[in-house]
Amino acid sequence: MTTNTSAPTPHPTPDATPTSFPSSTPHPSLDPAAALGPDNCLTLTSPTDILSAVPYLVGFHPAESLIVIGLDRGQAKVVARWNLPLPPGTLTPMSLLFEREGVTEIVIVGYGPGEIVTPAVDEARYLAAKTSVHVGEALRAHEARYWSYVCDVATCCPAEGTPYDPTTSMIAAEATLRGLVALPDRETLERTIAPLAGPVRMAMRRATTEAITEFRTDLTKATSLDAFAAHFIADGLARIHSALKTHAEGGRLDDIEAAKLGLALTVTRVRDEAWTLMQDSHVLLWKDLTRRLQPCFTPPAASLLAMASWRAGNSVQATIAVERALTIDPGYSMANLLMHALQNLLSPNIIRGRLPTPAELDTAMGTPHAAWLLPLINLLDEADPQFPPPHPQLR
Repeated sequence: MTTNTSAPTPHPTPDATPTSFPSSTPHPSLDPAAALGPDNCLTLTSPTDILSAVPYLVGFHPAESLIVIGLDRGQAKVVARWNLPLPPGTLTPMSLLFEREGVTEIVIVGYGPGEIVTPAVDEARYLAAKTSVHVGEALRAHEARYWSYVCDVATCCPAEGTPYDPTTSMIAAEATLRGLVALPDRETLERTIAPLAGPVRMAMRRATTEAITEFRTDLTKATSLDAFAAHFIADGLARIHSALKTHAEGGRLDDIEAAKLGLALTVTRVRDEAWTLMQDSHVLLWKDLTRRLQPCFTPPAASLLAMASWRAGNSVQATIAVERALTIDPGYSMANLLMHALQNLLSPNIIRGRLPTPAELDTAMGTPHAAWLLPLINLLDEADPQFPPPHPQLR
């Protein structure tokens, strides 16, 4: 995917999205045909069809990108995208992906000028050959023309490239009819989880100030910090369950409840409660909070959004959410863990059924105590330096 500009990463992180492609009549240099899910079949019979379908596979119209579609017997296993140019070795994890997903054939599409596309396509083709994966088609698209790396027939694939117009393909119309969306670019997709502004931001700022004031007041009055921590964490756990229930019923947290949950999520035990309960359907809750919470409280919610999106097969949104978390806090451990998984094209199936239960978390972490509140205390000191912590021993 795109390189994270705020938090250093060893390689650009790919967008990887599962889909499926049933067989159809092939182009002379194309073996597979494509579909977007079992109920949204899109038959691809030419390079123009491929180029028309790719934006709907990745969710936006790519530029200066490498797309690799992995298939087995006409069924797509994964669609991955990287920004170009690529550092050497970026595609290495793809070999393990091919093996894990049973990929026997790939379609490669590079967008951009030859100097950045060709080295990436060559690396993808080399890895395919090394793993005995057939390259059904390899294309470069640039300025409304395409070139094939696997077709050398001048009448079919001339040296000057072949003009193409994706709007003349039925693929876009078919995809639209099936409710599929291709946004103009990745930046447009990023804006779908960007912080909300205007009156919503002002209201959340007031609610957050109110939540912080209440927390500080209660902490000041506490006679036992451990007892206060235990109460705050129990309240936070209850808020997780209540928020999930509210969204499951089609509701939305009000500003003060959202702000209080944002504070509670800074405590690892509370955040991990949401992690252990994670379902694909939780995407909407964590997306809402990622957009509404004040920036300093966003990393936990954004990481949970990434987790839910990854589980649901939307690795594009997962990566954008992780990047959002790491832009705010480059050291946030959960976001870094998910970034590693996305960079290495790991399947979310590795965690399905393996997360601890809330009871197991309690056993592993032990009894809540005051030190568990340190991340929140330190964050409040940073957010509101004019208010010294009422309990210096918490430092």
